[in-house]
Amino acid sequence: MRITIIGLGYVGLSNAVLLAQNNEVIALDILEETVEKVNNKTSPINDKEIEFYLKYKDLNLKATTNYIEAIENSNYVIVCTPTNYDPDQNFFDTSTVEESIKKVLEINKEAYIIIKSTVPVGFTDDMKEQHSYNKIIFSPEFLREGKALYDNLNPARIIVGGEGHGAKQFSELLLQGAEKADIPVVFSNPTEAEAIKLFANTYLAMRISFFNELDSFSEIRGLDTKQIIEGVSLDPRIGNHYNNPSFGYGGYCLPKDTKQLLANYRDVPNNIMSAVVESNQTRKFHIADRIMKKNPKSVGIYRLTMKYNSDNFRESAIQSVIDTLLNNHIEVVIYEPLVEGNQYEGLKVIDDFETFTEYADIIIANRFSKELESVNEKVYTRDVFGRD
Repeated sequence: MRITIIGLGYVGLSNAVLLAQNNEVIALDILEETVEKVNNKTSPINDKEIEFYLKYKDLNLKATTNYIEAIENSNYVIVCTPTNYDPDQNFFDTSTVEESIKKVLEINKEAYIIIKSTVPVGFTDDMKEQHSYNKIIFSPEFLREGKALYDNLNPARIIVGGEGHGAKQFSELLLQGAEKADIPVVFSNPTEAEAIKLFANTYLAMRISFFNELDSFSEIRGLDTKQIIEGVSLDPRIGNHYNNPSFGYGGYCLPKDTKQLLANYRDVPNNIMSAVVESNQTRKFHIADRIMKKNPKSVGIYRLTMKYNSDNFRESAIQSVIDTLLNNHIEVVIYEPLVEGNQYEGLKVIDDFETFTEYADIIIANRFSKELESVNEKVYTRDVFGRD
């Protein structure tokens, strides 16, 4: 098969590498730097498996910025462009996906178009109707930052929102590239597949919010959060996973997916969906409040990234905490090795760890690191288990 990937973020690049093991893959991106790195077999994102596969595996993968070169003669075109939640419109901004579909149909009216970008419920059917083109399929991704290729090689399930030969063949392409055996495959309507994506991520956000509120209760009441979570999580219906308190959920998917699902509920009775979104904001205010009660003159932010082995600052919960501290006239300094230069969005960045720890009265860390052990008495974290 000849397969085009549009967009080389976490989703696009991991799918490109997965499928290039057995197919000819042309990856399209608007950034010359990203294209050059992929063609030089280096990863533009922080992902151990992607880095290894690009360097050592025999992949039939080429990257380009040329739409015609990428799309013509392809059997499948997989759209992996970003869709951000637009608070003014109260909906996803799907313009990059819509533009990609339009470009594909201008160049290649035979290809199956696979939407991997997260979209509102009903979007795929709208596109099929708008373009009078039935070969559009929605297939959601459930990837972790820094583990995107691993999760594509070992998926918990494959969801394909489409019917017929094209949908079945696409699922077989994904299975062919995977390492894991006996992967469940679910075929559904495109609209149901879109709902699966949003409901799955909102459930994960709800679980994070639950354990964060448990931790807020424990912290204020002077209880041992770890003991309570361990006791609660031994119930097999709950499980001892995805239960480590944090400053709030963030990243590429959960903030926008929860808000998008809530927007889809605009004429449907609900309590839980709105509470998940509100709970996350409450948690971030709580974290900021606990820090301010210590009356620090300067607060050090240890890493802007959400989790271990990630290079993503986007929608990081720590950013909302920073905003609250700044609004209360508290000096904030940052230690983040991934930031180049001595400033980040107007804030002072200290690149020397010892200088950073000496400068800050309090150091806050969403996830604790052994590097912080020497200044443990200064550190504020809600990381109970030392893992994501």
